[in-house]
Amino acid sequence: MKNAKDLRNKGLLLVLMTALISGVSIFINRFGVKGIDSTVFVFMKNLIVSIFIFGLILGITQLKSLKELSKKQWGSLIVVGLVGGSIPFVLFFKGLQMSNGPIGSLIHKTMFIFVAILAVLFLKEKLSKKILIPAVLLLVGNFLMLYKGTLELSFGAGMILVATLFWSVENVISKKLLATIDAKILAFGRLFFGSIFISIYMAFTGKFALMSSVSVSQIAWILITAAFLAGYVLTWYSGLKHVKATTATSILLLGSPITTLLGYTFSGTAVSVVQFLGMVSIFAGVGLMIYLIEKQSEKVNKNHLTTSIA
Repeated sequence: MKNAKDLRNKGLLLVLMTALISGVSIFINRFGVKGIDSTVFVFMKNLIVSIFIFGLILGITQLKSLKELSKKQWGSLIVVGLVGGSIPFVLFFKGLQMSNGPIGSLIHKTMFIFVAILAVLFLKEKLSKKILIPAVLLLVGNFLMLYKGTLELSFGAGMILVATLFWSVENVISKKLLATIDAKILAFGRLFFGSIFISIYMAFTGKFALMSSVSVSQIAWILITAAFLAGYVLTWYSGLKHVKATTATSILLLGSPITTLLGYTFSGTAVSVVQFLGMVSIFAGVGLMIYLIEKQSEKVNKNHLTTSIA
């Protein structure tokens, strides 16, 4: 049986994989969403992945675990689908259309701060004041990478902020649920119930009619991006189960420099000195955040063990 340290290392590796997938996925999604309504794009992608994960659950004989879920657990999955798999997606993409790109991206990158606050309050995570140092490094790094000379606040930016808050709440809820619910089942619940809520929104806004105009090439892009989404949710929830929520959401910020590097690689242009410094700041911030939080965890576990023996 694996000890706590082995499980944490496994969790860190899985969340690092999530960050890599996220970085590539954001780059790919820029092509996939072109020419198609963002809500239709998200709905079809989420539904496809939820069906795939349900098939995966059946294939590894976890149907019994699904049947054994209590009414309260099903209710929790519905809540995750609402606050994580539907409302924030609609707000985020609509907000991006109404605001300039840099401010939207910067706001979204502050999610680890909200998660840290919520994790201390509701998950009882013990965080040292020293994490303010990597937190500043992460914020400065993203600012240097994403700043394009203008940061215009708008109603759209407010929508992105609300979406970020929703995702922060969902991550804390999910972390708590992972103590009793399998990661694959949680991923299925988020996307399946999220798809249902998005379909209700589409019905009220008349967006279902737009699905008939989706081309073959757009369907191909949806399938490609759906594959990345499947990899994202499966590695994310599996990793989050064993890692503190604050650590996990901080690691996700590594996706930002990956996306930027891919963009410059395919455009044939060079990364600016300012952006390079931003990337260094992000990598340093993530590394220091992991070190400080995991060191704090080991200290707490050691004190707990000493107290138990005494």
